[in-house]
Amino acid sequence: MPVLKKLDNEFLIYEETELSLLVAVRKSDQSKIKKYWKSKDKANEEQMIAGFPFIQTEEQDSLKIDFDTEKEYEILNLKKFD
Repeated sequence: MPVLKKLDNEFLIYEETELSLLVAVRKSDQSKIKKYWKSKDKANEEQMIAGFPFIQTEEQDSLKIDFDTEKEYEILNLKKFD
């Protein structure tokens, strides 16, 4: 029987607190978020990050990532969604 490995997701989910919506951010961009929060002078760091919003689907009554709409979000308003 083969061993199943846990695969890392390509996207991480954050909550945009000002807009009250969920956003999928590329895992490769997480370093920008960490760098922003570790920086003492946040004015010198990149403050926006690209992400994909979640939308409600009517047919399955669930959320899905809208890959057609990539928007810029302010890192200050992003909170990791567990």
